[in-house]
Amino acid sequence: MKKRLLAVALACVAIAVLGVLAFSEPGVSSEGVRLARQTDGSMVLADRGSDAPVLDVYEDFDCPICKDMHAKVDATIQRLAREGRVKVVFHTVTIFRDEPMRSNSVRAAAAARCVPEANWLAFRDEVYAMQPAPHGTASGFTVEELVQAARKAGAAVDECVTSQSYAKAHLEETAKVPLEGTPTVLLDGQMLGNEAFDPRALESIITGGDGVAV
Repeated sequence: MKKRLLAVALACVAIAVLGVLAFSEPGVSSEGVRLARQTDGSMVLADRGSDAPVLDVYEDFDCPICKDMHAKVDATIQRLAREGRVKVVFHTVTIFRDEPMRSNSVRAAAAARCVPEANWLAFRDEVYAMQPAPHGTASGFTVEELVQAARKAGAAVDECVTSQSYAKAHLEETAKVPLEGTPTVLLDGQMLGNEAFDPRALESIITGGDGVAV
């Protein structure tokens, strides 16, 4: 009987030690990685309990360069976030002042605020895939198109999208951000350059490397 009790006790100790080791790994905590919407409309993909660096991504859905960056590094960014190695904050902004780009951007951004957290990343993919082209002359992101994009992403938010109820709040928050252009990517407050478009260079600089000039 004593031997059985000793074996159980040793097993419990081993489990406890493994748990401590798992949560002692750099950038990882017990809270888990999830996507959460902030009061300003930004979306945070992170383990809130970790001490990982913060990557701020400012993007305009009507910006072709943002679409290009999305295609090149989004998978890397999301993987690193889900591994607990970086906290990603997605800031959707409207950088354009001229039409039709401005209205395109506002409609898409307002619609994005309607989409639940669980569907938001998929909706973001859909929006970039249907970006109006050629840039500067094409109107797009109609409310009908955005409703369908939300539905493809698994969210039935038709009324919210068509009413554009978040358009005003989006523009108010955008006005608070002093940006010269998009995409703008910051790592712990420091602006990144070309490495923001190269998955290997971006991963290197996020994880403590020197980055790669491209």
